[in-house]
Amino acid sequence: MATIAESPTRVTNVTAGRVTRRSSAQQSPLRRYGPALLATVFTVALLGLSVFTGVADITDTAGGGSDFLWITRIPRTVALVLSGASMAMAGLVMQLLTQNRFVEPTTVGTTEWAGLGLLLVYVFFPMSGLLTKMGAAIVFGFVGTMIFFAFLQKVKLKSSLIVPIVGMMFGAVVSAISTLIAIRFNLLQTLGAWFAGRFTGIEVGRYEPLWIVLIVCALVVVLADRFTCAGLGKDVATNVGLNYERVVLLGVGLVSITTGVVTVVVGMLPFLGLIVPNLVSMVRGDNLRTNIPWVFLTGIWVVTICDLIGRTIIAPFEVPVSLVLGAVGSVVFVVMLLRTRRTNVG
Repeated sequence: MATIAESPTRVTNVTAGRVTRRSSAQQSPLRRYGPALLATVFTVALLGLSVFTGVADITDTAGGGSDFLWITRIPRTVALVLSGASMAMAGLVMQLLTQNRFVEPTTVGTTEWAGLGLLLVYVFFPMSGLLTKMGAAIVFGFVGTMIFFAFLQKVKLKSSLIVPIVGMMFGAVVSAISTLIAIRFNLLQTLGAWFAGRFTGIEVGRYEPLWIVLIVCALVVVLADRFTCAGLGKDVATNVGLNYERVVLLGVGLVSITTGVVTVVVGMLPFLGLIVPNLVSMVRGDNLRTNIPWVFLTGIWVVTICDLIGRTIIAPFEVPVSLVLGAVGSVVFVVMLLRTRRTNVG
């Protein structure tokens, strides 16, 4: 009788477990796709706000509002999306390749080298076209980044905190050389305009080169697993049959293309590649394959919000987005340094 009395209880527990598993399985699609759906809705709302924010009223069709919409507002919003997503991605790739969370194009001198190449084109080939300027910026950015990578391989730094400091010193030297050349050839104002990243002048006919970075982002998504293996170190990458040097060259090349194109079209976007990957990894961990879409979205959010602040804080005038990003990024950078130092001490 005891056995008979116990059997219904066992069956009931198994059944309850099955029901619990079924209910959790039914909720899993919502848990899996809910955050992505909310992020998409937020992104669309933010971009819509960007389109409708400004001095001109785009709803005034009689006053040419519709023309203004297609000539400037939509190109500007597309530029925000492409530059924000691509520069955040560039920071993520550089952090993987250097195995350092404090590295991105503006903390290793890539942007300064791209600006130097752009400046030299203006000095020696003043009548050159946009493709020539972009090509020079990409080549110089690639060379400068490879020099920094070679320095990291030759000199073993004891702390990861030293790497971005050395990179910023390296970039400051290149920036000083650019300033000297700009003063010599009366191009200082032009140099300042390049490094003050802004979306004010983005319009039809000027933003189209940014579509190049969309191809770069697609390549990074395809090659995500290779960059992940390379981020584990040369020994691990070689053991799994990966050509480490080739992957590093490819990664630096993609980052240089992104930095060169964005620098020529928009200007400098400081600390974007530093803030976004670290914020995403703090929330979601270090899975590159699943983090890439969130890095893209967060980059778009950060750039768009900073641009909206710049457009409204002293309206009808605008503050360059690089100033807002620099203020926010420097604070985040200092907080990260202090947090890392506290962790190391603990």
